[in-house]
Amino acid sequence: MTLQLLASFFLFFCLPLIFLILSKAYSAATANSNKKLLPKSYPLIGSYLDVAANTDRRIQWLSDIVLISPANTYTLRRFLGNRNVITANPAVVQHILKTRFPLYQKGHAFQEALRDFLGNGIFNTNGDNWKFQRQVASHEFNTRSLRKFVENVVETELNDRLIPILAAAVAQNQVLDFQDILQRFAFDNICRIAFGFDPEYLSQPLGQSKFAKAFDDATEISSRRSSSYALPLIWKVQKLLNMGSERRLREAVSEVREFAKNIVRDKKRELAEGTSPESADMLSRFLSSGHSDEDFVTDIVISFILAGKDTTSAALTWFFWLLSKNPEVEKKVVNEAREKSECPVYDEVKDMTYTHAALSESMRLYPPVPMDGKEAMADDVLPDGTVVKKGMVVTYHVYAMGRMEKLWGRDWAEYKPERWLEREGNGGGSDKWRYVARDSYSYPVFQAGPRVCLGKEMAYLQMKKVVGAIVTRFKVVPAMEQEAEPQFVSFLTSKMKGGFPVNIHSLA
Repeated sequence: MTLQLLASFFLFFCLPLIFLILSKAYSAATANSNKKLLPKSYPLIGSYLDVAANTDRRIQWLSDIVLISPANTYTLRRFLGNRNVITANPAVVQHILKTRFPLYQKGHAFQEALRDFLGNGIFNTNGDNWKFQRQVASHEFNTRSLRKFVENVVETELNDRLIPILAAAVAQNQVLDFQDILQRFAFDNICRIAFGFDPEYLSQPLGQSKFAKAFDDATEISSRRSSSYALPLIWKVQKLLNMGSERRLREAVSEVREFAKNIVRDKKRELAEGTSPESADMLSRFLSSGHSDEDFVTDIVISFILAGKDTTSAALTWFFWLLSKNPEVEKKVVNEAREKSECPVYDEVKDMTYTHAALSESMRLYPPVPMDGKEAMADDVLPDGTVVKKGMVVTYHVYAMGRMEKLWGRDWAEYKPERWLEREGNGGGSDKWRYVARDSYSYPVFQAGPRVCLGKEMAYLQMKKVVGAIVTRFKVVPAMEQEAEPQFVSFLTSKMKGGFPVNIHSLA
């Protein structure tokens, strides 16, 4: 019994400490080395030391690796012989997301890491459960719903909340965290269109929200769980003992779930009392479909908050930063927004072709979801010849794909919306642009295949409406060192580390 206790103590406490010391020493020793060298692999621990040394720049480090690897695919050796395939090869992306879709699923390790937070919501499930959620949710994205979303929800949120906040910042010469503002805006929008509930998150005063802090903490800690390259057993022991980050995760998830459950309970009450028209929103459809279990519907609510709150706000944050660095692009976006401002609201945003291209180009460089992985349910061979064994995870690296010369040309590092456009008419003499979409397996920003994002068009419409409303009234100026590039980080979805401080200047 004593030996078992000693072994457990070594496994749960000493071993992680040894790894931490080794990784810090390794990080210091390699600080001046070539960042683009392939990672070294050792018996038992695989490439753990390189992984740990690059924890703070994991996205960029893995991008460097796949971009210099043959066929842009690399097999990363992990702890105790486990392996993870990372790819930026479009043929492989198509293989796992479409051709062999039934074979590549949300794996057990991924689901287990996110289950406390996302439960069995649409982003953490497979099979019939996923199909049902997707089928019901799809009704929210028809033309009628999209028009309602733009004309009623987004327009109201802009005029009643966002624009007055920006105007007040001008009057008071106030520095705003624009990333936080955009997250609040997107959160109000998704709650109103999907749940028929207005959290008034963007209403004044803009104090720290307990729910928002809990949601961000739950997202970050769950993400660290799912991307653990050492011992998943470490977070499991911490959870069992209710200590460290797992203690905070338990508290955060409790707050998030209580918030979501209150939305579900209020909607149930409205439906029972007949004060909410049946199927008026997505939540009503789920509750009217016969699947009214509170925990199940709560999982759905949390998943859609994650999708609606963090992805569009991330895309817009990086878009406005890129716009500030590229005045010629900014000028074209402003001119188009002014030209379309006289059109009906829905037609205005639908026809903002140049802005649509500028947003696509921004997401190429800074995708809201920079990496996504699927677990193989059986042995397989990828199109580039990589052997995949059952249980291995194949991760497609969206961030790296946006930086591939073979996909985007030698000028891939330039922010260039024109790469998405061509002149209308065979002669090319027309002054009107036509948007040319890229192959979704070369540009999987919205995933691809059967799991392609349902909210893609809604996201573009919302973003274009926000851009048009802001750039015709204000100039967004980063309040940071002129040459400093913000750090791109990702916890399930990407963020600008430390927020996006800006000054707002009036154009009036």
